[in-house]
Amino acid sequence: MLLRTPENGMAYAIKTEIRDPEAKNFVFTAQKTMYGGKRIAEGDTIFLFASENEGGRGLIARGIVTSAEAIAKVPGIARQTPLVNVSVNRTATARRQLGRKDLKPFDDWRDGRSETELNFKFYRQATDKIVGISDETAAFLDGYFRPNAPTQAAE
Repeated sequence: MLLRTPENGMAYAIKTEIRDPEAKNFVFTAQKTMYGGKRIAEGDTIFLFASENEGGRGLIARGIVTSAEAIAKVPGIARQTPLVNVSVNRTATARRQLGRKDLKPFDDWRDGRSETELNFKFYRQATDKIVGISDETAAFLDGYFRPNAPTQAAE
């Protein structure tokens, strides 16, 4: 399954409050972006993590971005995190658990593991955000949506 789009070369993940984890469609307003997240666009694949800080359980769904709109920066403020409004249509529900407690042990920032990339981008700074993810991490996450899919072997 091709997870990246030709236009931007990225797949994305979002960690935020998700009030209805069973919803078919999601609207996320004024979301912070980091690690390339500001380039998210319609048609992109996105993995949804229900923020544990807001009572969520981590990875819940995969979806397709149906709209993405950058929010204009406020004039006169020097440093501003890019914000976007994003709408997502669910395409799959996670079949296995993946959350903060599962990713926390992966803290060797240079080991190249997908779990480490997610831990670094989501939990080193615990704020909710949209992030760009690598091909390898997108493929790793895709395994959480197939029955009996192999996972990366522990070192």
